[in-house]
Amino acid sequence: MATGLLMLAMFTVCYTLLAKTLSNGILTAPILFIGFGVLMSQTGMFPLTEAEHLLHIVAELALIILLFLDAAQINLKALRKRHQWPLRMLLFGMPLAIVIGTFAAAPFLTTYPLIVAALAAALLAPTDAALGQAVVTNEAVPERVRRALTLESGLNDGLALPVILLFASLTAEMMQTDATNWILFGAKQLVFGPLVGGVTGAVGGVMFLAAKKRGMTTATIEGIGAIAMAGGAYLAAGLVDGNGFISAFVAGLFFGNVIKGQCAFIYEFTESEGQMLSWGAFFLIGLALVPNAVAHLDAQSLAIILISLFLVRPIAVWLSLTGSDAASLTKLFFGWFGPRGLATALFALLIVDQIDHEIGEHLLNLAVNAVWISAVLHGVTAVPLARWYGARMSENEGAAEMAVMPPMRPEPKTD
Repeated sequence: MATGLLMLAMFTVCYTLLAKTLSNGILTAPILFIGFGVLMSQTGMFPLTEAEHLLHIVAELALIILLFLDAAQINLKALRKRHQWPLRMLLFGMPLAIVIGTFAAAPFLTTYPLIVAALAAALLAPTDAALGQAVVTNEAVPERVRRALTLESGLNDGLALPVILLFASLTAEMMQTDATNWILFGAKQLVFGPLVGGVTGAVGGVMFLAAKKRGMTTATIEGIGAIAMAGGAYLAAGLVDGNGFISAFVAGLFFGNVIKGQCAFIYEFTESEGQMLSWGAFFLIGLALVPNAVAHLDAQSLAIILISLFLVRPIAVWLSLTGSDAASLTKLFFGWFGPRGLATALFALLIVDQIDHEIGEHLLNLAVNAVWISAVLHGVTAVPLARWYGARMSENEGAAEMAVMPPMRPEPKTD
């Protein structure tokens, strides 16, 4: 194991030395780290059972912290002026993606009840901006578009989890006698999560500013406090049956807009330690899950994944934005850049032991295959399509998309 860790460390060093050059190409960090994980799985240097256990921890930590920090960089004042795109994609696009995805997957899952197709569609609904980092950080893409993608990917993880848990319980035939309890549980997830997160973030931000004003803390210690706040919001929501991922995101949203750029750590961590957490999670997915998933990738599973990527989300996004001021090209751009990432794999891991073993393993393999296929397809298209889209919108002078907006990431003030 020590040799394997050494090789991982050296691979990470090599990647960091080439990161800027690679960021302009088609080989993204998720592609490379998943691929390296698959390669290492063939060497036997890492015990696979330990790797899968570690994946649970790392992936969950990465989601919590990155959701918090991504949200802390969203300018709510700017968002209130032009918020209809992400809200439409969340409130209408995601349910549509699950419904359309259910009927699209059903013909390929004929040996299972329809609820299994619904569970598969729900697992494939959340998106991950980390897989499209070249898009959400590319200044050629209009600010409003990048902000909408960031907000959607931050919130849809938490919104999808109650639906996934509900469908998992139905799949396990647990809903027949206590459906009311599960409906109540889903409502608690969607209500208490944001409430706990909002209070945690707002109070934490006020306390942060007070301590900073009185010189009672330092920049390094502030960063530790921000990470602890993210974890606290996640855990506190769980105590009242709220959704911890939504709570962490909303806490970051409130915290970032209370402190208004006075914590440089938020931006520094996201671009350093936060990236490392994400890379570690993708490496572990490649190490512990991808080899087995690829071995079980059949024509039916591949069809479900490709239909989800190329048809289900684009159609759902297009319908959800109908009647808005989004141009047709923008709708197509949103529809394509909805990569499946950590949430899809993590949520599949969460429910695999709660349902029938055969169904659980099939859905886990489906989810993992969707993640690596999405990493490849979205990774290789991120840079060229972002540049092309930005150039086209600039040429067309799309007034709605190119409107001058306050920056999503305010410049942090120095102490």
